[in-house]
Amino acid sequence: MVDVGVLVPCEEGLAAFADVRGVAVARYDPEGELPDLAASAQILVPPFLAAGEVVAIVERLPELRLVQLLTAGAESWVGRLPDGVALSDCRGAHGGATAEWVVSVLLATYRHLPQFVRAQDERQWDHHRTEELAGKRVLIVGAGDVAENTVRRLVPFGVRTTLVGRRARHGVHGIDEVAELLPSHDACVVIVPLTDTTRGLVDTRFLAAMPNGAVLVNGARGPVVDTAALTAELISGRLRAAVDVTDPEPLPADHPLWDAPGLLLTPHVGGNVPLAMERAFGVAAEQIAAFVRGERPPNLVENGY
Repeated sequence: MVDVGVLVPCEEGLAAFADVRGVAVARYDPEGELPDLAASAQILVPPFLAAGEVVAIVERLPELRLVQLLTAGAESWVGRLPDGVALSDCRGAHGGATAEWVVSVLLATYRHLPQFVRAQDERQWDHHRTEELAGKRVLIVGAGDVAENTVRRLVPFGVRTTLVGRRARHGVHGIDEVAELLPSHDACVVIVPLTDTTRGLVDTRFLAAMPNGAVLVNGARGPVVDTAALTAELISGRLRAAVDVTDPEPLPADHPLWDAPGLLLTPHVGGNVPLAMERAFGVAAEQIAAFVRGERPPNLVENGY
């Protein structure tokens, strides 16, 4: 039996697949010449957070059958692969770190940490009462790995959570119910994949359904939220927000969102932690091992959340 060729973008990939039976692995340079294995390689692993232009490599791989991502987000690849080429994401690798970011920004917002840091920079003793995370009602739009990790981390704080998915199922409300659910929640965490149906999901009407003083948390992708609508709500002072992603991204220096009050902004670092690549390649190795065995990789991309 001939080993299945796998192209990886870094040394960590070579190490990750060393113990996977039935594969031949070679490293490639996304901007340079491809190795000899490219002529027969059936699997491509793009770089972490690869931009859309990396998709062009696919045209140089005549035997390609699977693209295995190192991220949970697959928007740069969906609908851009030839017939017969499957797409698998890295669901399960980054859920814990992203959920930790969600809890961090909720705590920071409710305990007024950004205000205290600014006061510290100005050497001011800003003694005042803060809010607390305990007892809050948090609506989570997205019911996958990140959502499950988020719920587990919020429960010890005494938070009541409600999950929303593309369709209703046990323990999960359908997205068609979100307008009815928003008014009764103190915060809304958005952690859905970017698809045609989720682009612009958090629009003027969505935001208007949130109660005064509520917090929007975007740990998904920037285009899931209407940036102009969110900026308007923040400037009015009616809502607060914490975002790890923006539209556009990176956010231009002159963009009005930078100066919007009540906003905690981080530069797409929710999953950027020391063990991110180790976990990602671990999940990738499991998916590819299933493919080599002739099985369906569990993380094949579907337009659900």
